[in-house]
Amino acid sequence: MSKASTSETSMSGETAAQETAAAEPAAEPTAQETTVRESAAHETAAAARDGAARDDAAPDDAASDDAPDLGAAGSQLSTAPREETALGGPTLSLVGWLRWFWRQLTSMRVALILLFLLSLGSIPGSLIPQTSVDELKVQDFKDRHETLAPIYDKLQLFHVYSSVWFSAIYILLFISLIGCIVPRTWQFAGQLRSRPPAAPRRLTRLPAYTTWRTQATPEAAREAALAILKRHRFRTHISGDAVAAEKGYLREAGNLIFHIALIVLLVAFATGQLFKSEGGKLVVEGDGFSNTLTQYDDFKSGSLFNTDDLAPFSFTLDSFTATYERSGPQLGTPRTFEAKVRYTTSAGGAERTSVIEVNKPLEVQGSKVYLISHGYAPVVTVRDGRGQVVFKGAVPLLPIDNNVSSTGAIKVMDGYRDKNGKKDQLGFAAFFVPTYGGKDSGQMFSQFPALDFPVLNIGAYHGSLGVDSGLPQNVYQLDTRKMKPFKDAKGALLKTTLLPGEKLTLPDGAGSITFEKDVKEWASFQISHQPGDAWALTGAVAAIAGLAGSLFIQRRRIWVRAVRGADGVTVVEMAGLGRSESAKLPEELAELAGTLHSEAPTAPDPAGSSAEQSVEAEGAEK
Repeated sequence: MSKASTSETSMSGETAAQETAAAEPAAEPTAQETTVRESAAHETAAAARDGAARDDAAPDDAASDDAPDLGAAGSQLSTAPREETALGGPTLSLVGWLRWFWRQLTSMRVALILLFLLSLGSIPGSLIPQTSVDELKVQDFKDRHETLAPIYDKLQLFHVYSSVWFSAIYILLFISLIGCIVPRTWQFAGQLRSRPPAAPRRLTRLPAYTTWRTQATPEAAREAALAILKRHRFRTHISGDAVAAEKGYLREAGNLIFHIALIVLLVAFATGQLFKSEGGKLVVEGDGFSNTLTQYDDFKSGSLFNTDDLAPFSFTLDSFTATYERSGPQLGTPRTFEAKVRYTTSAGGAERTSVIEVNKPLEVQGSKVYLISHGYAPVVTVRDGRGQVVFKGAVPLLPIDNNVSSTGAIKVMDGYRDKNGKKDQLGFAAFFVPTYGGKDSGQMFSQFPALDFPVLNIGAYHGSLGVDSGLPQNVYQLDTRKMKPFKDAKGALLKTTLLPGEKLTLPDGAGSITFEKDVKEWASFQISHQPGDAWALTGAVAAIAGLAGSLFIQRRRIWVRAVRGADGVTVVEMAGLGRSESAKLPEELAELAGTLHSEAPTAPDPAGSSAEQSVEAEGAEK
């Protein structure tokens, strides 16, 4: 690397501090000294202030000659851009203000501020119900908070992640990171292609320094130093009378990887929000699911998602198995939930088998099928007044407690006729318990979640179910506003408790309902497609690795100069410079010097005065 003047060299604040810290030369070591000199933090700061004052106030010839050399040696230890400001300078034009604004936007400081604002903006999205997640919860919140709801609506807090203000922060952060990282990446790539800078003229100015005299030739000393530094994984080359070496590039690489990983995370988050799809489906044992929009019980997707992008897979629930703790203080606690399924990845494709468990989804064609809940579906048969079967099947009921006490509705909408042959509709309010405690238990609630003593309680109605009104209706609730209850002998609502195999006969020849000796189980699945998940995981791992590298790796440079003194004895000098003050740099230099000293040992003391030795050492420096 060629020498450059101080004004032409871009240096980070830390590097400049180190250079000025070493601005005042220390006392020249004698030729016999082999000690490593370490400067303390307060001494470095004082030297920096004194050296800067002297360089600015009285730039003598020596200072002006040495400054360019040390500037080149200490330059580009970091790719951090210099901070510039438009304040206090001449009046800027429009282009100047735009450039100043761009520099501020692409600075790391502003990127961190925007990242913090993005984190703050995510808090309302976690605490306030979101329209994209559950519209019913949003409507319920609005009904309960008539004062706050209009304010939240104006602030777009019910759809935070698609709001204008959140999108603005997101886009600005994205631009800031790209504008900051891309130039630094190209600069760092240039540093990797270049060689370590040549040694400064006065190595004594550097924070860590040692010197000794040896009988080995300068060429042999330099070759030995080159081999030793290479063994320690330094990038090395010989420049003039010195060996230049550099190490620790992974520090800056880690810093750049960390910020690039943030960009990857932002892209993954945006991709997931725009192209995601998520829906739920309740499947009874023996039934199946095909990944089409009409098969979902509920479905939501990103703004750029296309239903044609749904993967053409399907699966059938063969069986659902649940086990529970049978004794002890954890009685009734679930132990295993397993859904055994057969699935195909395309229409007419070969069937495969799999077991879906909690937190162990089925992954098929980029989608994940999660097991999220389960319950019971009693099998019932409904006959009309003529004994014809008008409904037979498993009716899923929704659990209301940990012991799977379940409630729901049985609706017969088509095919039923009363004893006079008139079309009518039947409705049954159902309450099911898998383990009945008996009449002496005092309550109609399950005592255990397994099917130990199943009982079905039925209340019968007839009339209009309201399904023809065109309004959406909950399939698990019975709307009795347009229905009439069947009466028992006492004139009360006809209601009874059935054991498996028992039948309830409706009055006036209206038919019957039978609780069959079969109770199936159902499982509820969530089918989720998140195209950005893999990128998000990659970005998170890369961010952690990059952050670790930027925190624990030190960037440093080592120079070894070997020249022949006036008396013909070789003088070896070693010095080191790091990006920031670190106690490890002098230790590392001492270790390297000890290794080199074993191959180029100290020469015997020559006959002569210490003044003559000092002159030789100074001549060797020059």
